[in-house]
Amino acid sequence: MTVIVLGSANADLTVDVPYRPRGGETLLGSDLSVSPGGKGANQAAAASCAGATTRFLGCVGDDGHGVFLREQLAATGVETTALRISSDRATGTAMILLTPDGENSIVVSPGANHQIVPAMVEGWADILEPAGVLVLSLEIPLDSVTAAIEKASGGARILLNAAPAQELDRVILSHCDPLIVNEHEARMILGADDNEGFEKCARALREAGARSVVITLGAQGAVVCDEGGTEHIPAHTVPVVDTTGAGDAFVGACAAELSRDVALRDAVRFATAMSALSVQSRGAQTSYPCRAAVEELLARTAEEQAQ
Repeated sequence: MTVIVLGSANADLTVDVPYRPRGGETLLGSDLSVSPGGKGANQAAAASCAGATTRFLGCVGDDGHGVFLREQLAATGVETTALRISSDRATGTAMILLTPDGENSIVVSPGANHQIVPAMVEGWADILEPAGVLVLSLEIPLDSVTAAIEKASGGARILLNAAPAQELDRVILSHCDPLIVNEHEARMILGADDNEGFEKCARALREAGARSVVITLGAQGAVVCDEGGTEHIPAHTVPVVDTTGAGDAFVGACAAELSRDVALRDAVRFATAMSALSVQSRGAQTSYPCRAAVEELLARTAEEQAQ
């Protein structure tokens, strides 16, 4: 099945800083680096790197960043012929501060991503209706996400990465198989306390309407909850260089496995390995490994556990 990703595309503008600045503080950072990003584009690149036939639907500006993003997606094997070009808005950008521990702080300027309105989604109907797996996230307007779900609800498996977190009604949640959120997004959607267990959060999200739920926990792995119950899947212990785009690597890899009709738990195990490899290099799309590298890590881990 083809993976269709409808989402954002941004130019990532990254500066290394010694620590996150406090209010009113000015820091000297590294030279500015520009790399391809945006949750949707990242997820499409990751799905393609993981071996899926992948098509990206989005909108960029008629500018240098837009050309750059189209070229970078094409280089990863993503089909981009339906990518729209806006004459009114600049390509989206993400301003990233990267600290020595590999963690990041990100501010997104949506630009052309906010041109993805329901009328534009309607123009992609012939692509969305036969989709195998449809990947959506929330860096585009929520009403456009709803419109895409309606167009693809005839048979596509809907994977919604609810990031950045917003309130979601039961109708949207009822199509999510899975809903993928990180620990902060899970708490925000549910209004849960910090000390709530994530297994409980995952079950609560299913009770709220989602068909299946994955909560990503960074170095602690992920929690999966579906009709078969709840399971914690551990992460791989690796050196961290840059966490930018690691969550998107997870989402794209999970979608790629689901398109192969792999069980959700096994898809999450594969995605966890993909994400672990991605944090060992700088950037988002530029850090995504090929399928063979992920399979090698999984085989090595299985061998170590057997000893």
